[in-house]
Amino acid sequence: MKFIILFGPQAVGKMTVGQELAKITDLKLFHNHMTIELVTPFFSYGSPAGKRLVRLFRQEIFEEMAKSDQEGLIFTFVWAFDLQSDWDYIEEISRIFESRSGTVYYVELEADIAERLERNKNPHRLTHKPTKRNLEFSERDLLVTMENHRLNSREGEIKHAPYMRINNTHLSPEAVARMIKEQFGL
Repeated sequence: MKFIILFGPQAVGKMTVGQELAKITDLKLFHNHMTIELVTPFFSYGSPAGKRLVRLFRQEIFEEMAKSDQEGLIFTFVWAFDLQSDWDYIEEISRIFESRSGTVYYVELEADIAERLERNKNPHRLTHKPTKRNLEFSERDLLVTMENHRLNSREGEIKHAPYMRINNTHLSPEAVARMIKEQFGL
């Protein structure tokens, strides 16, 4: 079982790269908004109930995938490196797969803020993420989150292996997916 954690700031292209990677491998994509969009009609994602349900659904999917005979899973995540709780969560979900002899791959995406602000308005993104359709709110959230948290790692901070970091400001999602596939022999 392969578990790819595809992480980086909002609108960096995690979901789109994950979709392209799923197309060229036998891996399934589980982007973070799949659970957020499921829960949001009932509870705000920021509410205690919303956070609990999103975490619960993700946990169940991770555990079932780790037990399955599927090739693997791609999961997208916004990792705030300044929050110990995010580090703990990455360790927790990684252990689910590692405990069943799976391999966890860490892929970090980064892109210039101007590019991310443009991607935030992309129709493809808005189709798959209804909660991002309020562009004024979404852009403000992107900027505030960036101001309040460190959303990319520092050089040498990620000790996990296998790991790769890609600046995809000027790369297509298809090119990034091919880079990941080739780097890890997927």
